[in-house]
Amino acid sequence: DCISGGRLIAGFPVGTPMDTTYAYGTNPSQLRDRYYEAHDLVLRAWTEKETFAFNGRYNQQRYVNIWPRPIQQPHPPIWIPGAGSVETWRWAAEMDYVFCYLSYYGYKMAQNVMKGFWEEMARLGKDRNPYRAGFAQVVGVAETRQQALDLYTGPAEYFYGRCLHVDVRFAGPPGYVTEATQRAGIESQIKIAAQGKTASGPATNASSAQKMQSLARDMKGIVDNGYVIVGSPDDVVEQLRELATTLNVGQLMLLMQFGNMSKDVTKYNTRLFAEKVMPKLKPLFAEWENRWWPQPMERRQRATLPAFTPATAAE
Repeated sequence: DCISGGRLIAGFPVGTPMDTTYAYGTNPSQLRDRYYEAHDLVLRAWTEKETFAFNGRYNQQRYVNIWPRPIQQPHPPIWIPGAGSVETWRWAAEMDYVFCYLSYYGYKMAQNVMKGFWEEMARLGKDRNPYRAGFAQVVGVAETRQQALDLYTGPAEYFYGRCLHVDVRFAGPPGYVTEATQRAGIESQIKIAAQGKTASGPATNASSAQKMQSLARDMKGIVDNGYVIVGSPDDVVEQLRELATTLNVGQLMLLMQFGNMSKDVTKYNTRLFAEKVMPKLKPLFAEWENRWWPQPMERRQRATLPAFTPATAAE
């Protein structure tokens, strides 16, 4: 936050069991309690002006007194990444944080999760401010749709064919998914069955490993299922507008580099999006206040860094 002049967004993910449980040996049933306690420690460190002692169940610190302190006060905006846990929705609402649905599978498969999120917000008496929610979407922009397909087919098929492998044994150890979330998933499946419908694509509460088994891996399937939004600037504007309004999300987190995409293509994709897509999306949700966006220092208040000059070998 200090280095950027107050432009930090702090993400607080619970984490996957692949690192927390299998690499670090943490009991999966304790992960959420540990997460809440660690969050409380970080938040107190950011906001308390005096040195304090922290005596939690999992963390004990005799003296806590961070320096430097965050530029943004009382603290940087906090976004909570998740994949559909009921507890995460409720906690994000209670703490007034942004819930960010992180999915590589596109907005078409995200509709049930986000529908559940907004139903839970209504039950808790929260408004439908779209900036309460974020969504991650893979995007590829080019001057024409055909050019976009030519540029991004290789990276997309590489990404969905080779980069998302998760062994089912490591995806969901007992205790990692809470009872409430399992119940919600079962009830959702029962409701779908009762209506005589078939869920398209992976179930929203399926593990990463299960999702991987049912992924489309060819470009046609990837595009048709909405995993990647590709096309001309106007095509991408139309699809992202549909995404934002359908899911009611104001915080779009776009993956402009994916798979084996080169640096030059990544820069081209990002620049074209910034110049020809982003300006047309800015008016979306203008009637709502975004209370979860960074509040940076004015540019004149920021430190001026000297130009970087690489040292020569002789020096």
